[in-house]
Amino acid sequence: MAEPASLKRPRKRTKERPPTLMGRFWLRLAAIVFYPATSLLSRVRVHGLANIPATGPAILVLNHISHLDPVYDAVTVHRAARIPRFMAKSTLWNVPVLRNVLIGVEQIPVFRRTADARKSLESAHDALEVGKVVILYPDGTVTKDPEGWPMIPKPGVARLALEHDVPILPAARWGTRDIYDHYAKKFRPFPRKTVHVRIGEPLDLSEFHGKSADAHTLRAISEAAMNRVRELLSEIREQQPPEEFYSPARSQQTRSDDDGA
Repeated sequence: MAEPASLKRPRKRTKERPPTLMGRFWLRLAAIVFYPATSLLSRVRVHGLANIPATGPAILVLNHISHLDPVYDAVTVHRAARIPRFMAKSTLWNVPVLRNVLIGVEQIPVFRRTADARKSLESAHDALEVGKVVILYPDGTVTKDPEGWPMIPKPGVARLALEHDVPILPAARWGTRDIYDHYAKKFRPFPRKTVHVRIGEPLDLSEFHGKSADAHTLRAISEAAMNRVRELLSEIREQQPPEEFYSPARSQQTRSDDDGA
């Protein structure tokens, strides 16, 4: 497949704007920092950028392999002339300055294992209602699979899909872990790496329309979305993916059984 033309020239300028002057300042500053940073660390190859709608709501579902992923994904969505809204762990709002940036550009805090957990999805619902692009990592965290394949997906994307008739775009990214591997505690900026991003066409989830949000339906939708992400990742890596999603608990149990054998 031919490489796309330079992504430095957006297809159009977004009409989206953060609601406050400070929000617009933080967005501009992030672009000034992130664009050169990603270019310095890597060559970025993006396929399917036009699948991100120019206007209106959308959900972008991605794999998660490095703490650098949000930076690359933010730049990718911004190059599509949209402002990305991430669902990010709430503890980031405790970091001075970063808290101001996150609030200014309307990111969505995820309150894990707390009474406020429902607020995260409510904020995502609100963002979609007013036509924003919401980015989800169904892994929930950087994948613990040693080979970098996706883990069992969380049901957040399914809950949003059942309540909103919006495009749900599967996407995969590969190469960021070569730059920064959190679990191995390795940062390798040189030599310059290549990061591949592949954005698929919207998922067809029509078979689930009108269904209740029971455990079976939530699991089926989440796995349908993540299966497509895994397929796109397989295309990038040119490798056959595993048949099942990685489960840290199952892997730990397997190791325990082996140790006791």
